[in-house]
Formats: sequence, structure tokens, C-alpha cells
Amino acid sequence: MLTQKTEPAAKALDDFLSQLKTSFTDDVSILNANGSSAEHPGSQVKGIRYDSRLVEKGDAFFCIEGQKQDGNTFIQDALKKGASVVISEKRPAGESSLATPFVVVPDVRLALAKASDYFFDRPSTKLRLIGVTGTNGKTTTTHMVEHLLEKAGKKVGLIGTLGARWTRQDGDKQYEDLKFTTPQASDLQELLASMVSRNLSHVAMEVSSHALALKRVDGCQFASACLTNITQDHLDFHKTMDHYWKSKRLLFSQLSESIQLTKAAVINLDDALAPEFIKSLNKSVRVLSYGWNETADVRAVKADFDFSGTRLELATPDGPMEVSLKLNGVFNVYNAMAALAICINEGIDRADLKEAIECFEGVAGRFEIVRVSGRKNESLAQPLCLVDYAHTPDGLDNVLKAARKLVPPGGKLFVVFGCGGDRDNSKRPQMGEIAESLADQVFVTSDNPRTEDPQQIIADILAGIKRMKCVKVEPDRSQAIHMAIDEAGDSDVILVAGKGHETYQILADKTIHFDDREVVRKALTSKLNLEAAN
Repeated sequence: MLTQKTEPAAKALDDFLSQLKTSFTDDVSILNANGSSAEHPGSQVKGIRYDSRLVEKGDAFFCIEGQKQDGNTFIQDALKKGASVVISEKRPAGESSLATPFVVVPDVRLALAKASDYFFDRPSTKLRLIGVTGTNGKTTTTHMVEHLLEKAGKKVGLIGTLGARWTRQDGDKQYEDLKFTTPQASDLQELLASMVSRNLSHVAMEVSSHALALKRVDGCQFASACLTNITQDHLDFHKTMDHYWKSKRLLFSQLSESIQLTKAAVINLDDALAPEFIKSLNKSVRVLSYGWNETADVRAVKADFDFSGTRLELATPDGPMEVSLKLNGVFNVYNAMAALAICINEGIDRADLKEAIECFEGVAGRFEIVRVSGRKNESLAQPLCLVDYAHTPDGLDNVLKAARKLVPPGGKLFVVFGCGGDRDNSKRPQMGEIAESLADQVFVTSDNPRTEDPQQIIADILAGIKRMKCVKVEPDRSQAIHMAIDEAGDSDVILVAGKGHETYQILADKTIHFDDREVVRKALTSKLNLEAAN
């Protein structure tokens, strides 16, 4: 919920119902309070809700059937709070005795998306909405886009894993917490309307596969869409990789249908599924590809990595570009190319893009270096500690390879990681195998076990490990991080993977505060103070 709620004008109930009917080719049944089809003069819709606890007098209540709760079971709660109309996929019992208009639709999620777009006055038509989808890289890419556009003088909003934010008139950032990476349709449209009211020109948004499959962004008029990559993730929800990548492709089909006058699809040409995404586009969409592929529009010619970052040579449609990134890793080269391609399409000058991307500092919890300083230990050496959000096989593979490049001669690479509970368990042995093959020392631990037994999750990870010689198991994540740092030497690099920016640990019966970065700093401080004392 926004802290500064948008207050749209109430909509006449008859107009609202008419909009619902036009959203579907299938029949929509509108059941009136008396069972007839008479109009409701004077009736209004004052808000849109899918959570009965938030319903206020005059709100439309949409009965969403979720994985854990069915909104249909809360209809009476919504009516008691004054809902003006109920929308559901199920016909109500006792139709002849309805006290409130009831609408039966073939797809309630689509109805929510279309109705929300209408209710909030189609906000995505009033700015340039940039959607970024893919397994990895969405957060960094959207943050880069925000940074590049702001440096070019644009007023930009950001929506994604770390929440929503935009710059206020006083120059400070305003932040909003979000329940999902991509909010539910009504929350998203309200958020976009709020950004329109603040005269933002662009919004960079992470678009998750869940959001696409569950129609949260239906109704959004995208100006550009970006594909970062496709690797295994979220099979607990999608069940198959085919359903997963086809869900992501929906963003590009939607881009083709967008009413924006200029539209671009920015696609990683090195991804094996790139042709499938390009095929989904119509001729109204400009394709801007990127990658190491010699035919890519934005192409990496050469990249040199060291402790300070990356020296990168690019070929672009506007000419060659040499940049010095403060970020490291091949995955960040891809993120940078994607962001640059998006901003090239927005007409940003090449010289301005170079200057802006060279001062981009990175994103919290994404290959973030964590150090401690202080009078007692400033002169003491310490292992290089990195915290990253990598929680997929491909993500872990990428960050371990990037971390390996930072290990000095004679040093070792340590990794601390686990896998989330109640999620895709097929990736666990894959991540164990990757950790064993790329790191010198592996610490397997917990990572949001939720309702699963942490020991079973760990056993699934160990199933992918062939040798246990360089593997240690410690279910307590804090203890595992301390163990790794205590054992590491000054020339070693430690990657703590899986949680990144998260500040919590989800257990079976509660959620507790937990921040990998805080634990790393505490462990480093203890280690350095002990060495100083000796």
C-alpha cells in the first residue's frame, strides 16, 4: 500500500461494468441485486481491492483464487465493509437474493488488471514504461537504466525486488516497500498513477515470470521490453522450463500490442532462446540486440577485469564506446549492455551514457564488497568478502566465476550458500555441483528454509557434490559465515550467496532479522580484533 495514496475520481458503476464487458470476448454475466439486468443509477466504484481486509465503502472487490487463499471465501466480509460490486469467476449461491451487484467473468485476474488500468486512468500511457525480464540481472539492469536516464535529466521511477522509488522535488528519494517484485495489478496501476502525478517521464520495472503468468501487468502499455537471460528458476510455480520461458515471452507479445508510438525490444542475443522472443514481435517494434555475438547491435568487443572493476570496449549503433565500469563480472557486462541499449533507444547521447555509466556504483547485495574499518584494525589485512543475491544455478555459476578473477596468486575462493525451502528443489544438487567445481572451500548452510527441514534441503544440495573433502555443513547461517571468515586468509575471497539485499530469514514459524552483510562485518571485526590482540 502506498504511503501517499493516489486518490482517483470515483467511477460510475455502469461505466465500470461496461469496461469489464469490453475486456473479454467471452460472456460476462452481470447479476444485479434483484437478479435483473436493470441499471444502477447513482452507484459508484470508489476503489479496487482484492484483499477483503482493505475494503472500504464503495470499493469493487475482486475474488482472486491464490495458492493459499480463495477470495471467494471472503465475499461476505467485503460486503459487510460496503463493497459496491463483487467480481468473481464463480457464480454466487442464491442469485435471486443478491444484495449487491455481482459480476461473473471468465478470468478474474485479467478483469482486475483491465479494471485497474481503467480506474487509475491508464497511467502507463502517460510515461515511458520500460520492462525488464529474465532469470538474472533484472535488478541491476533496472537500477542502471534509472541511473542513466536520471543523469540525462529525466524524472525516473523504479519498481522491483528492492521496492519502488523516485526522486522527490527536494532531490531526495522516496521509497515504497512492495510485497512482490512486480506488484499485483491494482497496486501496480495505483503506483504508476502516483508516479504520473509526480510528473515522472520514465519508469524502469522488473517484470517477473509470476507477474506475467498471473496477468499483473496486463493493460500496461510498454515502451520497451528487455530480456536478460533464461536459465532455470521458479519451477515450483511453472513446473516446466517451457512454461517458464513462454511466460516471460508474454512481455514481448504485450509490447507488440502496446499503443506507444516508439517501441523497442532489447534482447540478449547470446541467449539460446533469443530467436523465440524475436519471433514474437511484430513490425511496429524496433529490435536492439546485445551480447558478444558479432551481429549484436550493442556488442562487447573486449573486457578486462581487475579488483577496481571492468575496462570495456563496446560497439554500438552510435559508434564505438570505451567505458570503465566500477562493477565486475561478465554478468555485469551484460547488464551494462542491456541498460545502454535501452537508453540508446530513448535517445540519450553516447557521451552522456559513457559519463553516467562510469559513475554507477552498483546495487545493494549484488556482488557487493563488504569490509570493516576502524582504528584498531585499519592496518590489518582482511579477506575480500562479497555478498550476492545469486540463488539459481546460473547465478551462482556467474558470480563464482567473477569472484575467481579477484583471487590473488596463492589465494583461495570460499563460498557460503544454501537453497530456499518450499521452492524448486531440482536446482539444489545443481548448485552443489557448481559450488564444488568452482570454489576451493564450500560451506553449505540454510537460506530461508520456510516450512522445510533445513537438513533435508542441505541433503538435496549435497547430492550434487562428489567429494566432501572441501565441503563443510553448518545449518546455522550466521555460524557458517563466521566459520568461513575465521578460516580464510588475507589472500582469500569469500562469496556469501543467496540472500544479497535481504534483511530477514524465513523460518517455519516466524521471520527473523538477518542480514548477510551485518553478519560478515561482525565476523570480520571479531577476526581482526583477535589478530590485533595477538
